[in-house]
Formats: sequence, structure tokens, C-alpha cells
Amino acid sequence: MKFKVSSGLNIEATALGNPNDSLVILLHGGGQTRHAWGATAKKLSESGFYALAIDLRGHGDSDWSKDGDYAIESYRNDLVSIIEEVGKPAFLIGASLGGMISLSTAGDLAYQHLCKGLVMVDIGIYPNEDGSNEILNFMSSGFKGFDSLEDASNSISTYLPHREKPKDISGLKKNLRLKDDGKYYWHWDPKFIESRTANLDRSDYRQRQRNYAETVKVPTLLIRGALSNVVTQEEVDDFLGTIRHAEFVEIAKAAHMIAGDRNDIFANAAIEFLQQALNKK
Repeated sequence: MKFKVSSGLNIEATALGNPNDSLVILLHGGGQTRHAWGATAKKLSESGFYALAIDLRGHGDSDWSKDGDYAIESYRNDLVSIIEEVGKPAFLIGASLGGMISLSTAGDLAYQHLCKGLVMVDIGIYPNEDGSNEILNFMSSGFKGFDSLEDASNSISTYLPHREKPKDISGLKKNLRLKDDGKYYWHWDPKFIESRTANLDRSDYRQRQRNYAETVKVPTLLIRGALSNVVTQEEVDDFLGTIRHAEFVEIAKAAHMIAGDRNDIFANAAIEFLQQALNKK
């Protein structure tokens, strides 16, 4: 599927399930694509949900912003356009960057009616600074490209030593593009890194995220990977102390990329929460 959002950008998406079922929109983390949700979206669709995984602007097959506009609220406006086009409110499942976008939707008085529930995947009100910088450094390390898929795979294995390296690495082609110089590059706009580095250091960005969190009313679940350095206990306590009705699940042997590390456990936790939220209506 493809959506032309209010900014004029084309946003690529993959839908699974019956469109008449409750809508769940999946928003990936920075540097990822909608394909990160493949197994999760399949499980959601089999559990009675209409799962829509999108490529955020500047990522995957979606358009890049010519102005390098990758502010949280700009991503949020893209999401709002998609929800309005689909024509019904959505449960939002957001990982890292996708979680911050989801929070900005659920916590904005102008858009709260578009969100039925919120699942934050290893992201608090904002990320732990040290953990976030580690992610940005890893993403920046690929700017010069990789000579082969194997080189890219080795880079990931070094960054994620707890995860077993897959024997079949062909799936990386969904996240990489082979360019004319014969090298593979991550398929996201380098300007995204510039915008994240600038925004993460700004107190107004953090205050806006906190303001959103203080206004969230919908059912909310925070899922943390026990090995994560992006959501430490400090971020968990802050989140649960701010959104007091939020529930919390910690997944053992998972780091920041929870859906990739322990997808079955993660998906089951998210689906159980969504089904309970539906039954409360």
C-alpha cells in the first residue's frame, strides 16, 4: 500500500488481516523499515487485528524529506494523515522512534481521538541518552557503505552480540540498497541522523515529549528488553510515574530490538494487552 500524506510525501505500508478488524499501526525504530514487524504483523492479523506496518519518512521505500524534516511532530502528522485515510482510530505499536511518534499522537489533545491504545516498545518518554548515542553511532558507522551483505551482517553482529547471527542473511536486502559504486548502504536518509542528533540535545524536544506523556489517557503498555540500555530502570520509573495507568512488561534476554530478539514473547504480550483493551470498551 502507499499513502500520500499531508506533506505530499509518499509513505509505503504493508497491511495484513481483515480491514474490518480493529486497526493496529506498527511504527519501526530509527534506521529500520516496516519489515522489522513482519512476524508481529502476521501474528496480529491471525489474532483478529488489521495490522498496518509503515515505512517512516526517510526510511525504507517511503519518500525522503527534501528539507531534512524529521521532527517527531512531522512524523506524527504523517501518521495522522494515514489514520484519517483509513477512516478509523488505531492502536499504535511503536518501537524507539516509532514509540516517540506514537506518544506524541496519543498525548496531543488534537489527535487523541485517533488513538485507541498505546504500546511503547523499549522507549520511555524519551530514550536514555547514552543508549541513544550508541544507536546513532552504529547508524553513522554505515555511512561509507558495505562491500557485501556479509560485511553488513558482521557489523550488526558486533553491535548486537547477544543475538545469534542468522545463517541466511538475504533478508538484509530489504534494509540495504546496492548503489552504483558496488557497495550496500542502509536505506534511510543520512539527514535523519543530523536531525536526531540536534533534537535529542534540545530541552524543548524533551519537554514536548513529557507534555504528551502527561496527557495520555488511552490504555498504555511499556515493554522493555531486559538487556536494553535505551530504557533503563530510571526511564521505566519515570514513564510509569507519569502515565500512572500504564502497564509494564519486561522481556528477558532481549535488548533494544525486542521484536527481533524475542518476537513470539513480545507479540503475545502486545496481543494480550490489545485484546484486554478491546474488552474494556
